[in-house]
Amino acid sequence: MVTAALDAPGIRLVAAELLALRDTRLPRARHRPVTRRPGAVQARPAGSGMDLREIRAFAEGDDFRRIDPAATARTGAPHIRSFHEERDDTVLLIADFRPAMLWGTGDSLRSVRAARVLARRGWQAAARRAVLAAISLDASGVAVAAAGAGVAQMGRISRMLADSHDRALAAGRRGDGATSLREVLARAVAMVPSGAEVLIATGPDGIRPADEAALARLARQRRVRVLLPLDPLDVAPPAAPLPIHAGAERRLARLRPFDPAPLADRMAGLNVSLEVIPDDAG
Repeated sequence: MVTAALDAPGIRLVAAELLALRDTRLPRARHRPVTRRPGAVQARPAGSGMDLREIRAFAEGDDFRRIDPAATARTGAPHIRSFHEERDDTVLLIADFRPAMLWGTGDSLRSVRAARVLARRGWQAAARRAVLAAISLDASGVAVAAAGAGVAQMGRISRMLADSHDRALAAGRRGDGATSLREVLARAVAMVPSGAEVLIATGPDGIRPADEAALARLARQRRVRVLLPLDPLDVAPPAAPLPIHAGAERRLARLRPFDPAPLADRMAGLNVSLEVIPDDAG
């Protein structure tokens, strides 16, 4: 249960604020779905999907397996069937609510900002009729919103994220490290098909070396992007040295602005892109 001290905007995440991020100005998808299944969208090239595109005369280089017997017999010349190709438009949102995300020096905790940016991307995907799923992880466990589509699905995801964030705030640092990102990434491989987009909102230290093999495996056939919501302290730390206390030890340390280049290089080596979110408008 979240205490009264934590029940404040920017600290506690509520589903209503994520629902309010829906941009009603976003155009609805105008294309006719290739199938009745949400998340199936037509790709430009003719392929071997399920919907008939055209029947036309055979041309050099065409696949003999697509010859249409009826049209060939009727015209006396070889004709082939061409189909629309389908691809999946599936988006998986992964929110990191582990203890390292539960802090902030600005108007919001880093974890709250992570949820907001994921919700914005989720609403954009919902507007184009994509299939959406979500996973959150905190110190005490993992929560999952199974795949679905539309406004109702974003409502389910918003409530799941808010409930998970409440649980993370209540747990604090208890159980720190009990849930690894590696476990979530392995689950993601089974949750979304090849070609899906995976958005992971975490902190600068959220992806550890032990997670990289699982991240690379996820990125082999999926578009994986790490979203990095930075705190004002990451962007513009104070110029003066700050005291650091660790038991009886005391030191002065000067903070440096966060440099995303090393992390971007690490991610590029795993076929993962990195997007830095320097403010709350991401």
